[in-house]
Amino acid sequence: NKHFEINGLKSQGRLGPEIAPSTPIGAINRRKEKENPKPKLPELAILTSESSRRRLHSTARSGEARMPKPAGDAKLLIQSLTKAYAATPTNLKIIDLYVVFAVATALVQVVYMGIVGSFPFNSFLSGVLSCIGTAVLGVCLRIQVNKDNKEFKDLPPERAFADFVLCNLVLHLVIMNFLG
Repeated sequence: NKHFEINGLKSQGRLGPEIAPSTPIGAINRRKEKENPKPKLPELAILTSESSRRRLHSTARSGEARMPKPAGDAKLLIQSLTKAYAATPTNLKIIDLYVVFAVATALVQVVYMGIVGSFPFNSFLSGVLSCIGTAVLGVCLRIQVNKDNKEFKDLPPERAFADFVLCNLVLHLVIMNFLG
């Protein structure tokens, strides 16, 4: 007699009446699914246009899956993002412009380095890391200043801006030290 111990259960000579050692794993999983079927989740339908709703219903009736038109869906996505961004407060839009400018400046530096060369490599790294670090701090400021963010609702915007300035000061002191 062989003794088996699986998940703390001891068995003598066999794994149990419903599972024999030679039973394939797939058969065991199918048997478990029959005994405990998974609850079906409701279908999520986030549709922005009437044509998308009609396309979903016609696909559901015919039983075949059709690929949506990428150009039409891209247009709908851009329109919905533009409409949602129009409701964004002005102070957050200004921070977004600052972040985009910092990232664009880093990209310009990378392209310049690719074209001209990287002779003073410390200067290149300092410039790019300064831009990326400033962009990250700008994103942190945006998260803290956003009124819809419930984690920072008790934090006054002045405190968030003071944190941003202090962190930028420390970042740029490190960058200046790295320049040599």
